[in-house]
Amino acid sequence: MKILVCISNVPDTTTKITFTNDNTQFNTSGVLYIVNPYDEIALSKAIELCEGGKGTVTVVNVGESATDPTVRKALAIGADDAVRINAVPRDAYFTAFQIAEYAKTTDFDMILCGRESIDYNGAQVAAMIGELLDIPSISIIKKLDYDGTTATIEREIEGGKEVVSVTGKFVASCAEGVSEPKIPTMRGIMSARTKPLQVIEAVATEELAKVIQFETPAPRGAVKLIPAEDAAQLIGLLHEEAKVI
Repeated sequence: MKILVCISNVPDTTTKITFTNDNTQFNTSGVLYIVNPYDEIALSKAIELCEGGKGTVTVVNVGESATDPTVRKALAIGADDAVRINAVPRDAYFTAFQIAEYAKTTDFDMILCGRESIDYNGAQVAAMIGELLDIPSISIIKKLDYDGTTATIEREIEGGKEVVSVTGKFVASCAEGVSEPKIPTMRGIMSARTKPLQVIEAVATEELAKVIQFETPAPRGAVKLIPAEDAAQLIGLLHEEAKVI
């Protein structure tokens, strides 16, 4: 069994987000990058499925050389090898297209990724990969079992759960509950230095989307304190200023 896991290089959740070039580019100065947490869940599940010599796990990342430490961390967690597609991941379609083109060259049994990246929260790449490869795509899964030929997948829907059975190749985006993220061991960190990391060039494709401008949320307004005994003033403010009643 061969599993391909897509990983994103995203800013740490404690990073202060700012923009440059008239708010058209993300300011990377001083930013600490990590493996996208949802992708870590997918990676952990892939490693579990391949334990005991049942298969191999390859991670793929679309990014420039600055993402190598993130890819190496995925290797330290337990992936067997890695591929970096040398390009800036300019949008979801571009990223999905590059991964799909690579997947066509190798016979993977399944492709796993996180439900979304925590920087753009688009949740588009998994479905696009499935469409480009013409294989089933299951979104935001909560459980995955695999017997070697058939995958039994569970996902939450409004009012209950949905259980899907998939035979053959498929793509799935993983959410919380699929697996617990694994912490790299010292042995894993040392072995990651010698595990293969293949760098390939991106395939030319059309640009379907372009960022015009980024905007940060408006700052929070000042807090008004109302005496507990002055209910009339509170009601007036809720009605006239907040307009919630």
